[in-house]
Amino acid sequence: MNPYIMTVLLFGLGLGTTITFASSHWMLAWMGLEINTLAIIPLMAQHRHPRAVEATTKYFLTQATAAATLLFASVTNAWLTGQWDIQQMAHPVPTTMITLALALKVGIAPLHTWLPEVMQGLDLTTGLILSTWQKLAPFALLLQLPLQNQTMLVIMGLTSTLIGGWGGLNQTQLRKVMAYSSIAHLGWMIIIIQFAPSLTLMALMIYMMMTSSAFLMFKINNALNINTLATSWAKTPLITAMAPLILLSLGGLPPLTGFAPKWLILQEMTKQGLALTATMAALTALLSLYFYLRLSYALTLTMSPNNLPGMTPWRLKSHQLTLPLSMTTAMTLMLLPLTPVIMTFMTL
Repeated sequence: MNPYIMTVLLFGLGLGTTITFASSHWMLAWMGLEINTLAIIPLMAQHRHPRAVEATTKYFLTQATAAATLLFASVTNAWLTGQWDIQQMAHPVPTTMITLALALKVGIAPLHTWLPEVMQGLDLTTGLILSTWQKLAPFALLLQLPLQNQTMLVIMGLTSTLIGGWGGLNQTQLRKVMAYSSIAHLGWMIIIIQFAPSLTLMALMIYMMMTSSAFLMFKINNALNINTLATSWAKTPLITAMAPLILLSLGGLPPLTGFAPKWLILQEMTKQGLALTATMAALTALLSLYFYLRLSYALTLTMSPNNLPGMTPWRLKSHQLTLPLSMTTAMTLMLLPLTPVIMTFMTL
C-alpha cells in the first residue's frame, strides 16, 4: 500500500478513537466510531485475497449493524428523556440496546461469532490493530454508561469467558486462537465493569499489552499456524524461549503480569457477594490456560513434521523491528509487583 494512503488511514483510526474519547454527545460518539470503522476497512482488504475480502465484508456488515443499533438507541433515548448526553442515560431500554450494540462492536459473547472468522482472513498486523486499538472507543463509551442491568452483564461476561476458552481448544490457526483469547478477556472486563470500572480499564490495558507481544512474536516468526510455530526454535531461539512466558501471561498465570487483573477481578467479585460467579469465571479461565499451554508445548517441546511433501522454512534474518516486541514483552512478564501503582493511576 502507498505510504501516503497508509498514513491517512492510520490518522483516521487515531482521529475516530480520539473523537469518541472526547465526546459527551451520542451523535459525536457515533461519528467517531464510524470514522474508525471506515479507516480500518481498506487496511483489511489491502491484500486482495478472497479470504481478506470476505473478512472485510463480514466486518463491515457487523459494524454497520452495531452502529445503526447504537444510533437508533440514542435517538430513542433522546425521544423518551430529551437527553443526548452519554452519562444521562436514564431509560433502561435504550441503555440495554446501546450495551448490546457496543458488545457486538467489540465481539463479546453471545455477539461474538464474527470475530474469529474476520480475524482468520486478516494479516497479523491488521489482526493486531483489530484486537487492540479497535477495542478502545467502544470501551470508552461502555465505561461512561450508567449500567443498571447487572444480571445481563454478568451473564454476558461468563458466556464470553466460557466460549473464549471452549472455542480455542481445537484451533490450529493462531489468528483464531487469538480471536477466542480476545473474547475470553473481554468477558473478564465486562463482568466487573459495573462494580469497578477502574479494574476494567486496567484489564483492557494489560490485555492490549500482552496481545501486542503475542502478535509481534508471531509476526517475527512469520507463523500463522501451530506447525509453523514449531519451527521457530531454529530461527529465533531467544524469542522461542520467551514466547511460552508471553502465552502463560495471557492465560493469567502468576507471577506474570496477566495474573494481576484476574486476581483483582475475582477479589472484587467476592467482595460484591458474587462468590459463585467468581468461581465459575476462574474455572472457565482454565480452558483458556489449556490452549495457551498447548501453544507453549508446540513451541518448545515438539519438532516440526519433516515429511517429504512438507516445506522446510528458510532460516532468513527477519527485517521486523524488534524494539516494540522487547518493550511489550518486558511489560507482559514483569509488571505484577507494580500492580498497586498501576491501580493508583487507574483510579485517579
